[in-house]
Amino acid sequence: MDQESYRILQVEESATDEEIKASYERLKAFYNEEKWKDGEAGNEAARMLGKLDAAYSEIMESRREREKNTSGASSIEAVGDAIRAGDINRAQQLLDDFNERSAEWHYLQSVVFYRKHWMNESKKQLEIAMQMDPSQPKYREAYEKLSKRAEYKGETGGAPNTNPDPGPVPGDEQMGGSWCTQCFSFCYTCLCVNCLFNLCCNCH
Repeated sequence: MDQESYRILQVEESATDEEIKASYERLKAFYNEEKWKDGEAGNEAARMLGKLDAAYSEIMESRREREKNTSGASSIEAVGDAIRAGDINRAQQLLDDFNERSAEWHYLQSVVFYRKHWMNESKKQLEIAMQMDPSQPKYREAYEKLSKRAEYKGETGGAPNTNPDPGPVPGDEQMGGSWCTQCFSFCYTCLCVNCLFNLCCNCH
């Protein structure tokens, strides 16, 4: 229907919002004059006024929806960039700006909470993400890693881990501890953090 709407408004799909509005107002003024004519000419003008209103509303609504979707994608990417750069305050600000909070939003919020050392809050956000999108395996994988870390901390009383981890459990380096503090990076793909606690550590 979009193409027909553009045809009614006599503009190309590449036209700017301002150009579309100008054409809409011009045509509306024209048909407002024509509707006073006798016979079929007046009736046709009245019908065109209705078509103009419908076409303009549809085009502008479609453009707003596309802009919102594009903005959302860019914001998700920006949050990931901020996390990778270690700018957690910026990442939190970006998350706060979201109007709609999807499963991915809660996943990224869990990453930020983890970097702030708020482990319980991080787990809660992952639980919400899993509930909203149970088909996404990375949410459960991240949750399992965080749970294993909590279990390990509980068993050792929080003592430093001097032995290899018994599983894919995050090390203290991501929490600012003494394990390879200066040599880690988030693995980031598909406009988001690919795995909540994956690290690339090359210390010897």
